[in-house]
Amino acid sequence: MAHLNYYLDFTVSVFIVEGDRVLLVHHRGLNRWLPVGGHIDPGEDPITALHREVREESGLRVELILDQPLPELPDVEVLPPPAFMDIHPIAGEHRHLGMVYFARPVEGEVTLAPAEHHAIRWYTLPEIEAAPDTEIPRNVRFYAMDALKRSAAA
Repeated sequence: MAHLNYYLDFTVSVFIVEGDRVLLVHHRGLNRWLPVGGHIDPGEDPITALHREVREESGLRVELILDQPLPELPDVEVLPPPAFMDIHPIAGEHRHLGMVYFARPVEGEVTLAPAEHHAIRWYTLPEIEAAPDTEIPRNVRFYAMDALKRSAAA
């Protein structure tokens, strides 16, 4: 998708955890292992975008891992908060405001999206810890390890 704003676009990243593994995709353009995710399209909220991106990039349906239940409030749709938010550089002055979510698969088979990724695979904690920064960036490693920890505690 083309950038909507010269300086900042909104994105979602989803670390999908199954048991003691987290799903990562090898991004074609960036040549590194990253979580499933992408831009929030016009008219989408972050939750709609994350479910769309997960289906497009992995073939899965997921449920979010939340620290607490969401309240039901009149006249307001309460959205699940991200586990983390960050701002990361893309090119020149352009940055992404990333909303990082943790999820578990509930349906579907892991499927590669060849237009976007070279590969898709499950990583264990020891594999994540052993991977060099050139393979799995430090921020991805941090979020993946935290997703595994929170999933085990939930």
